[in-house]
Amino acid sequence: MDIWFFLMEMVMLLGGAFFLGALAQHLRQSPIVGYLLAGTILGPLLFNTSAVNQAAELGVSLLLFSIGLEFSFNHLRKMGRIAFVGGTIQVIVATVSLVTLAMVSLVALSQAITMGAIVALSSTAVVLRVLVDRAEIDSVRGQACLGILLLQDIAIVPLVLMVSLFTSTASEISIAMHMLKITASIVGLAAVLYLLLYHVVPTLLSGKALFANRELSVLLATTVGLGAAWASHAIHISPALGAFVAGMLLGESPFATQIRADIGALRTIMVTLFFASIGMLVKPHWFITHMHWITMVAVLIFTLKTVIIYAVGRIFSLDNRQALATGITLGQIGEFSFVLAATARGGGILDSDTFDLIVSVIIVLIFSAPYMVTYAIPFSERFISRLSRRVSKTDVYVHPDAVMSNNQVLVVGLGPAGLQVVHTLIKRQLEPVVIDVNPHSRKVAQQIGIKIHLGDAANEEVLIHAGIKEVCMAVVTVPDWKTAVSIIRMLRNLRPQLSIAARCRYNRYLADLEKAGADIVIDEESTVGQMLTQRIIEHIQESSGSIFACRMAGQTPEVSI
Repeated sequence: MDIWFFLMEMVMLLGGAFFLGALAQHLRQSPIVGYLLAGTILGPLLFNTSAVNQAAELGVSLLLFSIGLEFSFNHLRKMGRIAFVGGTIQVIVATVSLVTLAMVSLVALSQAITMGAIVALSSTAVVLRVLVDRAEIDSVRGQACLGILLLQDIAIVPLVLMVSLFTSTASEISIAMHMLKITASIVGLAAVLYLLLYHVVPTLLSGKALFANRELSVLLATTVGLGAAWASHAIHISPALGAFVAGMLLGESPFATQIRADIGALRTIMVTLFFASIGMLVKPHWFITHMHWITMVAVLIFTLKTVIIYAVGRIFSLDNRQALATGITLGQIGEFSFVLAATARGGGILDSDTFDLIVSVIIVLIFSAPYMVTYAIPFSERFISRLSRRVSKTDVYVHPDAVMSNNQVLVVGLGPAGLQVVHTLIKRQLEPVVIDVNPHSRKVAQQIGIKIHLGDAANEEVLIHAGIKEVCMAVVTVPDWKTAVSIIRMLRNLRPQLSIAARCRYNRYLADLEKAGADIVIDEESTVGQMLTQRIIEHIQESSGSIFACRMAGQTPEVSI
């Protein structure tokens, strides 16, 4: 193949991804939608069928390698029970099992389980991107979604292994040998990579000048990622699985921090190529002629996953609104489902029509994902309020030592900021009354001996039940600015003369909080800048007063020899 013709194809594909990604961003869509469209439009014009399939397999491998670089067991452990237990229930116990039971009478068992695994995974890339852009990653919904998505990312490894095993249709002994071969191949590949990354490479980069060379770290990451994918293909295991193992080992290596910082551009290209390669798999004519089936399956999957994740959220004490919003947010199937679908197609588990249907449904749901994230909270609020017109009761915990008084201050949110406010109020002989939607806050309240109401402070009944009529002031400490605006408006409606203080995490939302009715707004970005400046001046003054004075006067201090 002419290398210059191939280079031209790649330049046109990446250029198309850039323009369509920018257009998607302008239309308030995820740029990923633009990358998919670039592959769909330009792929058939530029590449042949074989090249499309190979590009998709390589794109999957590159994405899994970049995810492996960011993988961290410590991060998952910090997410708590909703990640480990809740994510496991959602992926294995509920989604895979229910889809398998529904499909096993129509298709082979291996195909039914594979479809269940494909449906179980949501779009990590799209959901987290939109949540971060909307400054909602620290909200209750954001943290619940993050925990479940992290578990789903981990689940891709055993799920790919499982699908790979289904490709062997011989006897049980043959399947056992196939499983042993895959396991041995992965262990062998991991052992080789471990020796290279933890012993050989650190020795080569032991010199300070070598390690500081940014080019070498980028070359190392590229070589390891592509090399692991090629080696996995050569020994007949999933290239995506080998790339993920390589990324995970590289991410835990002694020079992982520097590599993560240096390969940001490379990671962007990996993700872009992956989604563009997936877009190439779409058959426009097939998509149009089967639109009714695609729509029906997409709606069924969205409904099923929303209900399952809602139930998981309720099990872990999320209120109805937050649990439903989390379900809607994760109601799609995402990029890792492509990994399973490609593996299953390569092993002959999925026929051509089934694979085309799955790819089309995934793309439709990924197109819808930004809207799911954006409108999940408003929709869940309207749906829950219409479903139940009766006054909702909040779960109230009152510490035995808590005493009612007339100097109560309402604190909304018991995160780090809210906890600091609570401690200060207690020292000043004021009584904090806390409202929080996070059920884990109950233990914190119990430890410090305060009263807490578990519920949504943007709900009128919750505020009334918490005693809004008796408090002398309200402090809103939630980081999500939209939630804070809703709470402030509700407080102002119920108590027009009440003094309200609010936390503003980002400067651009300061006017919104003030317009909603907050009397005091603490702008975190400006406050941090002021404190940082003060500390810098204090440090300079303490280190050398004469030098500081000369610099302020525009003079150069004399240096005594």
